[in-house]
Amino acid sequence: MQLSLVYRQTLLHEKRSFMQTSAQNNSTQVVLLGTGTPNPDPLRMGPCTAITVGERAYIIDCGPGLVRRAQAAYEQGIAALKVSNLTHLFLTHLHSDHTIGLPDIIFTPWVMGRKEPLQVFGPKGTAHLVDHVNKAYGADIQARTCGLEPINSTGGKAEATEFSAGVCYEDSAVRIEAFGVNHGKGWEPFGFKITTNDKTIVVSGDTSPCPDVYDLWKNCDVLVHEVYSQKGFDRRNPDWQRYHSAMHTSGIQLGEIAAQVNPKKLVMTHLLLWGATEVDLINEVRQNFQGDVQVGQDLGVY
Repeated sequence: MQLSLVYRQTLLHEKRSFMQTSAQNNSTQVVLLGTGTPNPDPLRMGPCTAITVGERAYIIDCGPGLVRRAQAAYEQGIAALKVSNLTHLFLTHLHSDHTIGLPDIIFTPWVMGRKEPLQVFGPKGTAHLVDHVNKAYGADIQARTCGLEPINSTGGKAEATEFSAGVCYEDSAVRIEAFGVNHGKGWEPFGFKITTNDKTIVVSGDTSPCPDVYDLWKNCDVLVHEVYSQKGFDRRNPDWQRYHSAMHTSGIQLGEIAAQVNPKKLVMTHLLLWGATEVDLINEVRQNFQGDVQVGQDLGVY
């Protein structure tokens, strides 16, 4: 018998609360705000990973539901993810499932009190995207700032900075380096290496295996990597198999990558299972990697 949605959510909430409490004292945390894909799963919001350092938050990708997940994380003790604190966003690429939450992260934190514009860092095309979202919500901005709503006039917009491979952002808490990955032609998909005072974190972005950058990943503390189940993949029709094998990474391949990179912790996200189970996925990875491997969950803290 399948668990009801409410019961499944209750179990996940208890698991998340434990994970949040156990991680609160860490200076740097990886918080998964969305581990899903374009396929709508009520328990997995769209792709979004937060790196928090003290009370600073650095958001990677903005899939649907990210602001609600940030609020949930804040209510469970992650102070950096207070919605009005969401000021820095980094995009790995411009696929809709990674960017469709852009209006949400621009305007909801503003309504909740953010005073400065959202800073958006992304590949070529990001400025075009941000400019059009700003313009599309012009009527909303005008209505909120010219009526009775007690709201500031500065926080309801975004400013874009486009980057290429190399260091794309640095402040006193983090150094973020972008590296190219394999996720289609005609644009520039990236992943990120984030270095803080106590951790090195790699976020793969969407990608098929990309061995040219693995030296950069070696011995990181946390590797957050996308994945699909080989068992589920084998059930797909040939057209989808051609697509996914060119654009994404199987559990078996990810185990081979992790064995080469040797992360202290491997966290899987952007999960494509197609009827396979999380146990199936872990078993695929463990064919080649015997280290710490976790199937990422929304609101998991690592």
